Amino acid sequence: MKTTASLLRAIGFSILGFLILLLTVDSAEQWAFGKYPFLWIVLGVFILFVVAAEMLLAALHRMLFETLDPEQQKSYQAKEAERKKNQFAWFKQKYAAMLDSKDILSEEEILLDHEYDGIRELDNNLPPWWKYLFYVTIIFAGWYLLYYQVLGGPSQVDEYEKEMALAEIAIAKYREENKDLVDASTVEFLEDPADLSAGKEIYDRSCMACHAMDGGGGIGPNLTDEYWILGGGIKNIYHTISEGGRAGKGMVPWKDELKPTQIAQVASYVLSLQGTTPQDPKDPQGDKWEGGDELIH
Repeated sequence: MKTTASLLRAIGFSILGFLILLLTVDSAEQWAFGKYPFLWIVLGVFILFVVAAEMLLAALHRMLFETLDPEQQKSYQAKEAERKKNQFAWFKQKYAAMLDSKDILSEEEILLDHEYDGIRELDNNLPPWWKYLFYVTIIFAGWYLLYYQVLGGPSQVDEYEKEMALAEIAIAKYREENKDLVDASTVEFLEDPADLSAGKEIYDRSCMACHAMDGGGGIGPNLTDEYWILGGGIKNIYHTISEGGRAGKGMVPWKDELKPTQIAQVASYVLSLQGTTPQDPKDPQGDKWEGGDELIH
């Protein structure tokens, strides 16, 4: 690819191939090339084919040129030189107009009178593109002032609060879709009856033997009073179920048996037993908990 045209064609076809893959591959809300990394290989192979095609066309061009007699070759070269001279003529004209500068042969027209050490200054105009861009900034500044200072547009604080609200919604949605990412520091009490019912099933299956059917306690402590050995509140209860009780004499860890979501459900059910009246309550153990949902571990 020795010519500008062949290089531009290769770049254009590569971009076209990229866009076709990006728009035609179904990747839901994800970026196609991120979800399917092999697409980079497909694009790379496509680019190699484009480069090979350009090289093949160049070789064919040289072969056809060699079949011409000397006069035809000279005529062809003259036409090619003229074509290259006029190549991108429209863009060159527009570029020159955007600069609004004089060519070197016309500089006498814009020479200023003063001279210093043989150096004279040219009175060039500012490039039109620069002036138009400057005008745009003035218009934008006026609109900005009117919108934010007069018409009461949102302030930085308003935009921050809006972004934070959207972030909270996104986090809530993410947690809803990925419930098993919960841990002791992020767990919250689950009020949904379905979660409490699931927690009760786990309790009846795994906890009732030590804490009694109604949470009154047996081998394990009473779960209905305000006293907790390792701290109350949803976060500490979750941590105790997950990591186990006191070493050597407490409850075994359940993190290998239950998923994080299940631990959150049974912890919420245990917390829902607070204030109930068991049939044969065990005497309080530990300290009265007044720390809310504070995690002490």
